[in-house]
Amino acid sequence: MQNYTERGIDCPHCGHKIRITLDTSGGDQEFYDDCPACCNAIHLNLQIDTQHKTINLFVDADDEQIF
Repeated sequence: MQNYTERGIDCPHCGHKIRITLDTSGGDQEFYDDCPACCNAIHLNLQIDTQHKTINLFVDADDEQIF
């Protein structure tokens, strides 16, 4: 599996389309990135399934988190 992949996402706040590069060498990850259009934080949850060689990316606004 390649260590880097590029994905297109929509900002959950304003709908702006964003291209992000994901580094899968670190395994499953949870991180934040700012939207270049509205500057709000975007919560990204990266899950790697090595058995099926798939990458799952879950995108939401920080205020949508359930604790």
